[in-house]
Amino acid sequence: MGLYIETHIRADLDDLWARTQDPARHQRWDLRFTEIDHLPRAEGEPQRFRYATRVLPFLTVSGTGVAAGEKERADGTRTSALRFSSPHPLSLIAEGSGYWRYVPDARGVRFLTGYDYRPRWGRPGALADRLLFRPLMGWATAWSFDRLRLWLERGITPERARRNWLAELTVRALVLALCLTVLGHGSPPGLPGPFADATAYLCPLLLVPGVFLALFKAPLAGTPAARRCLRAPATRTRAPRLLKALEEHG
Repeated sequence: MGLYIETHIRADLDDLWARTQDPARHQRWDLRFTEIDHLPRAEGEPQRFRYATRVLPFLTVSGTGVAAGEKERADGTRTSALRFSSPHPLSLIAEGSGYWRYVPDARGVRFLTGYDYRPRWGRPGALADRLLFRPLMGWATAWSFDRLRLWLERGITPERARRNWLAELTVRALVLALCLTVLGHGSPPGLPGPFADATAYLCPLLLVPGVFLALFKAPLAGTPAARRCLRAPATRTRAPRLLKALEEHG
């Protein structure tokens, strides 16, 4: 099953196009890539590119892709399709294809993507992809789309958005750790009997909101979040269009 991600960005279509089609800007907001570079091409040839992802400080997985085509409809909708592959033996993705679609409306642009790929390593690779890698790729794409939205709508650079996310994640982890520590130790030692009993009773009740806030509170407005993006077409009628687009540009 292919991946689908959609967001709405209150921005000019040309600005959105530039920050997604220019490799130097693209690699700033897309969590999936560390480097993206256009490769030399002769006039009339499709644009090829190289991408790389730093998995560990000492390990980088790379691949190549080709722009399969671009279309612009009379209503202003634009579509950019591509194919990609990686010969790297440690890359779970062997080859794949996908597209980006830009649909302008009165409030901005609906920006969406559909893509799929073939995992390598046989059955173990297919199992690892289904249980771990594919959900991670879907989350990373959605998180990156929201980071792009913050850049265009609020002027929050991708670098600052990442710092916001790490800071909020750290605070949530500290709050959760504090709540679990207090809950595990119960009331502080040395309190008189009645106070100790009351504290032992109230502590769990007071800690519930803390745990809830740490785990479930919506992220701050300046923090990117995958949950803000659609992970499936809003209506079933769009699903065949996704498959048709992949077939047209595959």
